[in-house]
Amino acid sequence: MADEKVFVDTNVFAYALDISDEGKRSRAAELIEARRRSIVVSTQVLLELASVCTRKLGMTGGEARAAVGAVALFPVVTADRELVLVAAATAERHQLSIFDAAIVEAAARAGCSELLSEDFSDGQVFASLRVRNPF
Repeated sequence: MADEKVFVDTNVFAYALDISDEGKRSRAAELIEARRRSIVVSTQVLLELASVCTRKLGMTGGEARAAVGAVALFPVVTADRELVLVAAATAERHQLSIFDAAIVEAAARAGCSELLSEDFSDGQVFASLRVRNPF
């Protein structure tokens, strides 16, 4: 539902900024706009986006900071010791990388019902969190 919290992974924001793939760029931009009031991110998403902007999208440091700053306006789940420890257990239980598990746990901590990402299997469920690959 549009009013439920949705966790948006780094790849959605990266595609919204990527002018080399117009199809994914427009799809990502539409998703962000449509869900703007319910989006949640994490410090991990902000850090990954900064890296993607400079390394893959060829942005300057200033452009990357502006992009990350815009995404940082959404509610941000911060990484702390508890999140990392819970993510480690989730990684082991579900055979995920620690980074993917940290995304799952940040989304769960925020009370999100949906995770938009292409890094998981579409329809995969973690407790009350459902993954949707928008691409």
